[in-house]
Amino acid sequence: MRLFAAIDLPVPLREQLASMCLGVPGARWVPAENMHLTLRFIGEVDGGVAEDVIDALAEVRQEPFELSLEGVGHFETARQPHALWAGVAASPALLRLQASVDGALQRIGLPPEGRKYMPHVTLARLKQAPPDRVQAFLVQHSLFRSDPFPVEEFSLYSSFLGRKSATYRVEAGFGLSGKTGHVEKETLDDWNPWASEE
Repeated sequence: MRLFAAIDLPVPLREQLASMCLGVPGARWVPAENMHLTLRFIGEVDGGVAEDVIDALAEVRQEPFELSLEGVGHFETARQPHALWAGVAASPALLRLQASVDGALQRIGLPPEGRKYMPHVTLARLKQAPPDRVQAFLVQHSLFRSDPFPVEEFSLYSSFLGRKSATYRVEAGFGLSGKTGHVEKETLDDWNPWASEE
């Protein structure tokens, strides 16, 4: 099971982001329903570790807060852009939440996050995209800023890399007020990711 912890985005915001996703040849745009703000990528684990992860994340406590997305950017390797993203406005509360999630996972024996946390929402993965078109996208959306939205919970997701895009499933939800929603264990053990692929 391939897991990550993330904040879901409101539907209107995902639709707003999806409306920006055009104009770059070689871009594989992320479907609106898959857009999220990752807190911590966990990776491949077995069912027993997944249960430990759920129990650990259930101990995370923090007051709800508001968040805004701001600006766009790209990642590149050897000067070749490979992803487009929407950024996140500065938020100490978000950084505290990410640190709490990372700390909870380290306490059950998972290694710490290897890279400095850079909050973002992936919009597209790029393959041989013309640099001038990538730059035009960045200029066009440089003033992007979303309305603030409340963050009252985060979720543990499993992901399966399908032929066209990843399929995500919420395995458990964790309310920042301290309430936690667990899926039944048999859904963790018995879920067949191929069943969602046509």
